[in-house]
Amino acid sequence: MYRDVATLFSAIADEVGAALRGTVDWGLSGQRDGQYSADLVADEICLRAIASAGFSVLSEESGLTVRDGQPLVIVDPLDGSTNASHGVPWFATALCLADDDGLAVGLVRNQANGVTYSAVRGEGAWLDGTRLHASPCESLGDAIIGLSGMPPANFGWRQFRAFGASALDLCLVAAGVLDGFVDCSVDAHGVWDYAAATLICAEAGASVVDGLDRMLLVRDPAMKRTPVGAATPALLAELVTARQQFT
Repeated sequence: MYRDVATLFSAIADEVGAALRGTVDWGLSGQRDGQYSADLVADEICLRAIASAGFSVLSEESGLTVRDGQPLVIVDPLDGSTNASHGVPWFATALCLADDDGLAVGLVRNQANGVTYSAVRGEGAWLDGTRLHASPCESLGDAIIGLSGMPPANFGWRQFRAFGASALDLCLVAAGVLDGFVDCSVDAHGVWDYAAATLICAEAGASVVDGLDRMLLVRDPAMKRTPVGAATPALLAELVTARQQFT
């Protein structure tokens, strides 16, 4: 089943990518703050395919649709839509299957270049055909950290980066490109922003938690969280402590 789901996710990402390449309207939708017309185009594609497969779905753009007894697909049809609208090549489609045992299948496709991060529970994480492994970094002073939102101060990292698409940013932690990631905003992220990347990180040896010690994986679209990810437990502890200093 999981391999079939991975194939489905790849096909959905393919279709969204083709639609985005043909999109000329990169303006706001006017339906919700920060929502672009392209978000709705991508969402329609995702919802149609997920419904055809019979799964429940939780989407950033259209909320929760429950189909009795069916696993849940958590989807961000277009993560980093502001990047996409301005021609910044860092935006993605992120899909994750959650069953009774937790996160099971995840895929994050950078729609700007086709690079795909994926994972199946218990089978590792992959960047296209290359197995992913998180970095061995254990100290914040040695770390390159990805950020979302404006930090109030330097946490003590070696360097930082801010790219603007959290699903992809967290995948860089899985790939060992970044050592960690911190959301410096106040409850700005829905579960669709980090679910797929959380599984990919876990399968690569990294961890993602809520920086304020709450349950990270929620089903309520109104519940927002503060994801913090790191390559090692020691670095994760430092990042969580730093984030909690300005709650």
